[in-house]
Amino acid sequence: MTLPRMQPGDGVAWITGASSGIGEAVALELARRGWTVAITARRLEELEAVARRSEGLPGRIVAHAGDVTDADSMQAVVSGVEGVHGPIALAFLNAGVAPYTRAGALDIAAFEKAFAVNLLGAAKGLAALLPGMSARGRGQIAVNASTAGYGGLPRAAAYGASKAAAIHMCEALKFDCDRLGIRLQVVNPGFIETPLTAKNDFPMPFLMKMDEAARRVADGMERGGFEITFPRRLSWLIKAVNLLPYPAYFWLVAKVTGWDKRKD
Repeated sequence: MTLPRMQPGDGVAWITGASSGIGEAVALELARRGWTVAITARRLEELEAVARRSEGLPGRIVAHAGDVTDADSMQAVVSGVEGVHGPIALAFLNAGVAPYTRAGALDIAAFEKAFAVNLLGAAKGLAALLPGMSARGRGQIAVNASTAGYGGLPRAAAYGASKAAAIHMCEALKFDCDRLGIRLQVVNPGFIETPLTAKNDFPMPFLMKMDEAARRVADGMERGGFEITFPRRLSWLIKAVNLLPYPAYFWLVAKVTGWDKRKD
């Protein structure tokens, strides 16, 4: 089945987690490509600051505050955006958190927050979007996951598990979305220079600038295909490593991350 790739003339774009980081960068990139982009996060003043940065671009950015962890809030945002700006044709469910977790004192709150935002936040966005797109028989949704969802990494038990679950959710829902005429995509970035990665104290190979990552996301939306992943040198390497037997996998990951030499 050939599914349409949405264009600015089909409606508006909607991005969650867009007050900073990759969400902000993708919003500006889509506005450069002529989209009207509705952006969502909890703090309206930060969203409005992003919207002002779109002045003079071919498209525009409009702010609609909401909380991705609240299903009613997501429903209200989608209704508000569509009531004012028209149907949402393209969505990037991007909101995410990246808490560290260690086995010595396992932080249950970190797991609860990671799953509440990274997985359930995306699911609540999907639940708000899918009825309207289903009724129209068209639409495009990209969910931001991560290459960290491919396999277990040090200190990423909560983050990686939530991203692995997001990938699995999209894989499973794609079968229904195809039949409904909705193009569902998963975005699996490697290391991007964002506020989330600024705290990392370990090697980040092939670290990518945020504007380049935003272009890769927008290009992937225009190109189609299920997975948008970058940089490919890293994502394909991680996929290959995850094919190794467990003894080789754990030894190699510990070596590459420097975990075999850590004392803390």
